[in-house]
Amino acid sequence: MREGVYLRVRILLGFGHPADVHFFKNVIWELKRKGHEVLIAARDKDVTLALLNAYGFSYWKVSKQGKGILGLFWEYIEHEYALYQLVRRFQPDILTEVGGEFIAPLGRVVARPAVVFTDSEPVPTDKVLVHPFASVICTPRCFRKNLGSKHVRYDGYQELAYLHPNYFAPDHDVLQGLDLGLDEKFIILRFVAWKAFHDWRQKGLSLEMKRRIVKELERYGRVFITSEAELPPEFEPYRVTLPPHKIHHLLYYASLFMGDGATMATEAGILGTPSVRSSTLVGTMGNFDELMYKYELVYSIWDPEEALQKAIALLRDEQAKLNWQDKRARLLQDKIDVTEFVVDILENYPRYID
Repeated sequence: MREGVYLRVRILLGFGHPADVHFFKNVIWELKRKGHEVLIAARDKDVTLALLNAYGFSYWKVSKQGKGILGLFWEYIEHEYALYQLVRRFQPDILTEVGGEFIAPLGRVVARPAVVFTDSEPVPTDKVLVHPFASVICTPRCFRKNLGSKHVRYDGYQELAYLHPNYFAPDHDVLQGLDLGLDEKFIILRFVAWKAFHDWRQKGLSLEMKRRIVKELERYGRVFITSEAELPPEFEPYRVTLPPHKIHHLLYYASLFMGDGATMATEAGILGTPSVRSSTLVGTMGNFDELMYKYELVYSIWDPEEALQKAIALLRDEQAKLNWQDKRARLLQDKIDVTEFVVDILENYPRYID
């Protein structure tokens, strides 16, 4: 690796998903503290803009999530053109993004390095839009694929950029706002929309199964639902009425998480909350293999009926939450401060290229 360091970096950060805001928030604060310049280009998807507003970040809205394959295609064109205009005005030294499908091709066009962070192996568009154009691709060490000389692995998960104890301390005041006692059992369910590029031909829990899950699990405690897609009227009474930037505090105190989304399932396990995930993507990602088989923090189960029975068993186990906290402590001993790693690679990018 070549030695080198940027004394003052101009960085364009692309945000395409709410989890990206969490991933980069501490990175942004640290970069700015060190005197670097950061420009945020945001995609209007789910609660992404609400999170940016909650954290007080200024940003440029470059696109709104399209509907259907054709809508996503036209959104991609709109997004790339808006990013190109921002790059011309801001003249960044580095482009960076989680996923990389927007900034990697643009980086090649404008001759700027594109630093990509990803933890998801089964994204069909990566071979076309990301891998050929990215300058560096950073993944957890447990990532299944080998992406060649531009691949940098680290001992952590993307979620540890914001859930590591160096940055996250649970606030039990969120319980009072929902009339929950500190020792009261409650369950968080997460349903995703399955409308992203990487969700093509994938699916999660059916509406019928969601009904069953709510009916069965509310026997053991209050049920709260957070959903990327519009909820049917019958589920509205269960919707989490909490600002989105506070959801991780609620997740920390939950007795159980269950859903078909990958990010929140990982977050729950890392926070020491028993976690059960069910979708057609089960068995395709290295981080879930590690969280399930090495740390036993997340159960990834393809069959929704089997997943439901596992969730019920965990709720019946009075020691489950304590056991998960012990397993969380073991995981944290093995993993790095991911925010420090991200800041270092953006500050010292030339050291990470062959």
